[in-house]
Order: sequence, then C-alpha cells, then structure tokens
Amino acid sequence: MQQVFEDGKTFVDCTAKQSTELILAQYNEEKLNPGFDLRSFVLEHFELPHVFAADYHTDTQESVAEHIHALWQVLTREPDTVKRGSLIPLPNPYIVPGGRFGEVYYWDSYFTMLGLKESGMVEMIENMVNNFTHLIDTIGFIPNGNRTYYLGRSQPPFYALMVELMMEIKGEAALTDYLPALEKEYQFWMLGADDIAAEHRFEKHLVLMEEGELMNRYCDAYHTARPESYREDVELMHAAKQPTEALYAHLRAGAESGWDYSCRWFKDDNDFATIHTTEIVPVDLNCLLFHLEETIAKAYKLKGDEKTAQKYLDLAAQRKQAIHHYCWNESQQFFTDYDSVSHSQKQIKTLAGVTPLFFRMATQEQADVVAAILEREFLKDGGLTTTLKTTGQQWDAPNGWAPLQWMSVIGLENYGHTELAATVAKRWIQLNTDVYQRTGKLMEKYNVVDTHLEAGGGEYAGQDGFGWTNGVLLALMKKYDNS
Repeated sequence: MQQVFEDGKTFVDCTAKQSTELILAQYNEEKLNPGFDLRSFVLEHFELPHVFAADYHTDTQESVAEHIHALWQVLTREPDTVKRGSLIPLPNPYIVPGGRFGEVYYWDSYFTMLGLKESGMVEMIENMVNNFTHLIDTIGFIPNGNRTYYLGRSQPPFYALMVELMMEIKGEAALTDYLPALEKEYQFWMLGADDIAAEHRFEKHLVLMEEGELMNRYCDAYHTARPESYREDVELMHAAKQPTEALYAHLRAGAESGWDYSCRWFKDDNDFATIHTTEIVPVDLNCLLFHLEETIAKAYKLKGDEKTAQKYLDLAAQRKQAIHHYCWNESQQFFTDYDSVSHSQKQIKTLAGVTPLFFRMATQEQADVVAAILEREFLKDGGLTTTLKTTGQQWDAPNGWAPLQWMSVIGLENYGHTELAATVAKRWIQLNTDVYQRTGKLMEKYNVVDTHLEAGGGEYAGQDGFGWTNGVLLALMKKYDNS
C-alpha cells in the first residue's frame, strides 16, 4: 500500500534473499524503530526481478521483421531449474511477452507462436506447448502465467489452437499425443458439471442457463485482492458499493478473461466499481470451448474411437446452439455477452463478437452484418478498436490489441470479406511499423484512433517487447506480402 515500487507487480516478483520467516521476524522487530524505512528494508532483503532488455538497444536501421527475429532471443527464458520466489519452474525454454511480464502467459503465447512459426522457430513452439502440457499434468490446468499468485485462475483456453499449430508442424499424430492434456484442460473448465442444479446455477466456471444448457464463465478460485495489483484492488474496494469478496471475485475473473479491464464487464459502462464479470457468459470463452470440444472429438476420431468422438461432437453442437441462442443479439445485429443474472444480453458491442466468425460458427448472414458493423463502427486509421466506448480502461477504445486484429482478420476471411480483412491487416501493420520507426519499440497495445498518440488506460504503463504484437505482425506481414 505504501508503493515502495511504482508497479505493484515488482514486489511479488522479487526473490527473498533469506527464508521468508526470518525476513518477517526481522520486519516485525525493525518496523517499530524510529526512522524505519520500508523501501530500504525491502531492497536489503529481496532481489529485484529481471527487467526485460534493460541493456538492449534497438537499431531502427533494421526492418521491423529483422528486429523481431533478433528480439526472440532477448525474450527467451531458459528452463527454470530451481523454484525462486513466486516463479513456477518450467522444464523447457519459453518466450515471455516483455516489459513487466517476465514469465510466460497463457493466451499471449498462442499469438507469439504465430510469429515463431514465421521465424522458423518450430522447436521453441514445441518447447512452449510442452511447458503448457507440463502445467496441465502437474497443476491440473494452465494458469494465467507461471507464477504462484496466478494459481487461482487460467486464461482464455487457446491450448487446442497451439496443438493445431503442432499438427501443422509435425502432422496429425501430434493431436493424439496431446489428447490426454486436451481432455484434462476441458475437465478443468467443466469441473462441477455433475453438481450444478437449478437452485444453485453457478459452479466454478459453469453457469446453468435458463433452458438447461451448460455454458461457461470466467471465475478465479480466490476472492481476495490480487497480489500483483493489491493496492489498486483495495482502493477500488473502498470506492465500490458491492461486498468486498464479490468485488475481488469479479476483478480476478476479469483478469482470467485476458481483458483486464473493459467496460464489457461493467453494469455501468463508465463505472469500474460496477464490475460483475462472474455473472457474465462471455461469447469468446464459449467459442473457445466449442473449439476445444471439436478438437477432442477429432483426436478420438483419429484414434478410431468413434463413440467418444461423437460424445464430444454432440457437446460441441449443443454449445454452438446455446451460443446462437444467448449471444446472437438481434437488436445489435452482433454477437454479445450474456448477463446470466438479469437474464438479458449485454448491449455493448466488442471485438469479442468476432470469435464466432474466427471459429466458423456464424451463419453467412450473421457474418455479413458483423462485417458491415466492423467496417462502419470499429475500423479506425490503425485497425480495429476493441470497443466503441472510451472509459480509461485499456481494453476499450481507443486501443487496439494484436490478438483481436488477428482473430478479426481470419474471421472476416472465413466468410469471404477479404477486402475488409486486408484493410484491417494493412492498417495494423502500418501502425505497428510507424510506431517502431518512431520509437524503436513494439508495444503491448496501440491507439488505433489517433495513431500519433501512445495507447493509454489500465493499471500500468504501456509495455514494450512485445510477444503477441511481434507474432501477429510477422504472421500478417507474411499473409499480405509485406516485408
């Protein structure tokens, strides 16, 4: 709470120089002394985390693609042999996003892998998929990142898409190799399915819908302030009118969504304190789980187990029907999230609405109207804006994010909207390249509305590095012959 470090994540990433019991005992003794200085005490007893590329200098004479190829080495972390501080050791090398993020992140990694593939770094892709498999095997799921303070939650489930990348590299056999882990991840998201009942509609990540369908939500196992954003959570708690535990649960669920934070999770678009994430059935999460069900079915089919394959195909078909029923918003002509407490569709349009196009779950008619809205309302000079609301949150306007540009481009291509897909891609490539030439950096997020301004909002300063930006940029440049 005293902000020894500007960024609250710094302290939870520090490594204790002695046993924590000893440090705590010394702290309790010394804090009573006149003139006790907390910062000095922390610096004396803790080692600061590694700072991304503190001594790395960009040569802007290099093209942006050359820069990214060189940057992969800077973003590489070697296997962790010992448990240090909050870091969960991983057996293989991996790529971190950069900036304040010195550990691997779940959904980031898929988009990073798109670029690793273009760089010919297939061994690194396999290392990272195997690290995630290791986490599923040892923890039971893939946490938000490989830190102990992330053990209450996961992130958008992109593991099945990573396995698909492995299939492209190594052939179909890769799918059956990873089947046990795919099923285990699915079981994590579906945990409690047998216990859910009409009188208690919420169970872990599950929501029992009005017509008896099971859909999913984001939900962290803990209901306390996030250690990595402790001060921000406590301050918001003092401003909020909802019970403390409920607020913390909604904040943590918002972090699990990867969209931390956006007004898509608020009751009042302009009031962060009205966050109610765990009550929302998100369209993108349910599309990802539809894809996971289909992927598991495909793996069983390859194994010759038609009966189990059909079981998962049936689950996927039921989920697809539920997504159309609850998330196709007729009045908005767009896919939106569903408020499972008020039994009504959220009216805010966000780029999460392209996910059914990305997974080919929309009808052609739906895709056509979604494309028209993207072009009319979301398309800006630098690409697609995340939402149409400017709230000060980083996952709202005027910001654009690499993973959402990629999913939008692919979603539009899937339904024949190739011209609009190319426009989005080229504007994003141009923005990324312009900022790189101006600053020597590739950023976590971008201002797509005013391309001369830095992206803002959120709980921390803009980060450079940046894993998923690099990955998507290389993949889009390859797709659109831009080098």
